[in-house]
Amino acid sequence: MEWHKDLYAGESVRRRQRNVKWKIMHNAGQLYVYVITLASGESNLLDIIPSWELLQKHYPKSGLYVVGLAGSYREALELAGHIVNDVYKATGGFDVKRYLKQRGKQDI
Repeated sequence: MEWHKDLYAGESVRRRQRNVKWKIMHNAGQLYVYVITLASGESNLLDIIPSWELLQKHYPKSGLYVVGLAGSYREALELAGHIVNDVYKATGGFDVKRYLKQRGKQDI
C-alpha cells in the first residue's frame, strides 16, 4: 500500500489523520473511515473503500495508492469530487492517476 505525499483528508479526519493512517496500516478497526484510492479499473477515476474492508485477510492491499481519507461515505464522495476538480483545474483533463503520481508519493 502506498500513500500520496499530500494526502487529501476530510474535515472529520483532518486532525487525527496520522492516527487513522497508522491504524489502517496496522489493521486496527476503523468503522467510519473511508479510503480513497486511485482506480483499480480503467473506466473509473477513483475508488472509495470502507476501511473495514481492508481488515479482511485476503483483501488485495498491494497495489493500492491511497490519495484520501474521509470520516463518512458522504464526505468521501465530496472529497473525491474535490480531488477530480483539482486535477481538472491543474491539467484541463481527467487523468487523475497520472497527475497524482507525478505530484509524488510516500511509501509506508
